[in-house]
Amino acid sequence: MKRGLALLLVGLHGLLLGGCMQATLAPSSNASLTARDRQLLAHARYAQATIPETYRRHIVDYTRKEQPGTILVDTNSKYLYYVLPGGKAIRYGVTVGEEALAWSGIATVGKTAEWPDWIPTAEIQARLGPYPKRVAGGPDNPLGARALYLYEGNKDTLYRIHGTNQPEYIGQAISSGCIRMTNEDVIDLVNRVKPGAIVVVLPPGRSA
Repeated sequence: MKRGLALLLVGLHGLLLGGCMQATLAPSSNASLTARDRQLLAHARYAQATIPETYRRHIVDYTRKEQPGTILVDTNSKYLYYVLPGGKAIRYGVTVGEEALAWSGIATVGKTAEWPDWIPTAEIQARLGPYPKRVAGGPDNPLGARALYLYEGNKDTLYRIHGTNQPEYIGQAISSGCIRMTNEDVIDLVNRVKPGAIVVVLPPGRSA
């Protein structure tokens, strides 16, 4: 009886160990922050929101066919994937657009910016304003620490993947169409992405 129990425990230990080997692994959350990043983020006025574990940065298995270096946004699941070699990807939790405002399609990263200024579009001014014509970059800026500008050909789509001053909404669908990430995550992403990288944004109702 004792021997059988011991064998059962060994078997369970093996299963648990196997599960650990398949578990997601979180990369360092602050290794890529510059001195300026640390200074600005340390004085952010918003509360340091607790991001649910599922929406924190992880390395996961990736079975789709996108090439390494591609960004894929799963609007349904509120995840952004940065595709790595070897069937892996870095998965980030994101805030996506409200259903009527969500953008989907294929674009490229036309440019990136560090602590960018925010220039509200006429549509945002009409729907949510009034805002100043330009909001200087910084921790209170809605674009956060970095922005990736999405282009179709040579045309700016006006949609962005960017940081946020509202990290408490990661995992929800409330934005005006852009993809929001925590500032730490968007810094990590921008440090990995090459100019011209393909960005695939799946429409609502279609999961990766």
